[in-house]
Amino acid sequence: MLLRIQEIRQHFNFVNPVRYLPSNQLNPSQNFARVMEEVQDNKGTEIRQDLPSKIEEIIITSSKKEALDPALVKALIQVESGFNPRAYSPKGAQGLMQLMPETARALGVSNPFDIQENIAGGVRYLKGLIERFKGDISLALAAYNAGAGAVERYGGIPPYPETQKFVPKVLRLWEEYGR
Repeated sequence: MLLRIQEIRQHFNFVNPVRYLPSNQLNPSQNFARVMEEVQDNKGTEIRQDLPSKIEEIIITSSKKEALDPALVKALIQVESGFNPRAYSPKGAQGLMQLMPETARALGVSNPFDIQENIAGGVRYLKGLIERFKGDISLALAAYNAGAGAVERYGGIPPYPETQKFVPKVLRLWEEYGR
């Protein structure tokens, strides 16, 4: 019974507030380490100590494949999911890079909670947005958050409060991670 409750909590992204501090109270490296200490395997029964290095390795491999800076991808993951591979947003975005189900399908991601698939798909998506917006990282990040159509409609970063906060936050973390 307790195992089922834990699975349900993970599905809806409930976290224990004592164990997870808000990201603004930790620097990115501390938050990454803290979250990764807590991440559980797919059965929700044991801690995966190898996960931080595995995520880091996948970020580097996927980023190099698409000729992107791994620090940018790491910053995007930090803001999107706080490095929680089981993250699930109220809007339906899933996994580390918070892929929407339609986007995941279009990218060939069959399991958005699979770390490898999620990061590889998210990096391909980000690369496509960077190309679409002719190398403008700010516009690509705004499109990642609000949708490319919104960026094109407004001719820049849309006036959505979430997106207005999202873009500078990712850019700041990108700088911290070693841009």
